[in-house]
Amino acid sequence: MSWADEELGAADFGDERLNRRSRKVLERLAEQPLFSIPSACNGWAETQAAYRFFDNEKVSADKVLSPHEDATIERMREHSVVLCIQDTSEVDYTRHAQTNGLGPLTYHERRGLFLHPTLAVTPERLCLGVIHHHLWTRDDATHGKKTRTCLRSKAIEDKESQRWVDGYRAMCKVAEKIPTTKLMSVADREADFYEMFYEAAEANNAVEVLIRSRCDRVLEDGGKLRERVATAEVLGTMEFDLPPADNRMGRHVIQELRTVHCTLKAPYRPKSQKLLPDLAITAVLASENTPPPDGEPLQWLLLTTREVTTFEQAATIVDLYLCRWQIEVYFRILKSGCTIEQLQLEDVKRLKPALAVYMIIAWRVLFVTMVGRKYPNLPCDVVFATQEWQAVYVVTKRQPAPTTPPALSEMVAMIAEWGGFTNRAADGPPGPKTIWIGLQRAKDFARGIEAQKHVDARRCV
Repeated sequence: MSWADEELGAADFGDERLNRRSRKVLERLAEQPLFSIPSACNGWAETQAAYRFFDNEKVSADKVLSPHEDATIERMREHSVVLCIQDTSEVDYTRHAQTNGLGPLTYHERRGLFLHPTLAVTPERLCLGVIHHHLWTRDDATHGKKTRTCLRSKAIEDKESQRWVDGYRAMCKVAEKIPTTKLMSVADREADFYEMFYEAAEANNAVEVLIRSRCDRVLEDGGKLRERVATAEVLGTMEFDLPPADNRMGRHVIQELRTVHCTLKAPYRPKSQKLLPDLAITAVLASENTPPPDGEPLQWLLLTTREVTTFEQAATIVDLYLCRWQIEVYFRILKSGCTIEQLQLEDVKRLKPALAVYMIIAWRVLFVTMVGRKYPNLPCDVVFATQEWQAVYVVTKRQPAPTTPPALSEMVAMIAEWGGFTNRAADGPPGPKTIWIGLQRAKDFARGIEAQKHVDARRCV
């Protein structure tokens, strides 16, 4: 089976032809993710078939992702701990205003939609897939008319923030299916609102919560959270390399760790249907005291439902939070590697299932990037189809492929070399960009060798 068969083999669109077409579309777009849909397809007939697939009323983003989500859960079953990382990203189609159904982004002139996936990631940063997603557009009529007072008085069910709660509830359903795997919900500051911790309490902490704090909080005894944790005893220091981002350079970081266990005072929610109780929480403060001269000190206040009392436990919490960066890489693959913001489809109804296909492709790229690091000695045929790895080997080594598949790390490096990876001793492991370009070349090699076999066969006849 190809990887597309494994991810969409259980697809059910109510029509076997659509089921087969979904796998074909996934394979075709994965071969050339940087290209437009017509350029990725082999000819006009195949292009029309792809557009008809996205336009079919039986096809939706939920149905496209459902078999992949099931496959992801099966992969999660093999791990003792899995992080469920949520985040939101704008998908900007301002330059493609002809698409019907788009909504405003940060302001009315910018048009597009919002994507909120939940990725399953191991503590070793191996992305296992998508387990939940939410795609939505904002309403032109109400966008920009909500005052701060109005937003505070609204119930959580009437806010966009509800997507975080829905994501957590989806994690709890997954946890019921794989009881031997411990799940933790990881999110950045946007998810720092009281109802997230209330959901965990209501679910008896079936899925642990780890959120970076956005605001200070009042404690049950009237004190403030940040002041309380800042005066706690230093447990120790930890070091790590901070990856670069749009607004900062990457650097080496040394942080002091402190932790306190406290009870948060419940906020007043005038429109809420239920009275929120005070909740016990653990706070871990990671603070940098010696930042570079031209940089701001890096300080994180992390709130978790997990009990933390020792330095080792606090350091584990920080390590788990650092795994959240994988969803930022995932968004970069979607936008730069799969160029989803270049899609030109007539309607959002077509756009959403197309985005769902590319979400699976982006996972595949991120998975291949990390699996070679995590399991370098596995045979490469656990990830790549036989014709794929053999084609890459033949073209790279200029000799027949061996009968025994090479190690996974060796094959990933070969593929990445065709994407620009130099593979020098001083270089680190290949990154997503070289992987996604190399995977395209691998498909081309496999197709070329297969075509040559047909030519040789006809000559023999």
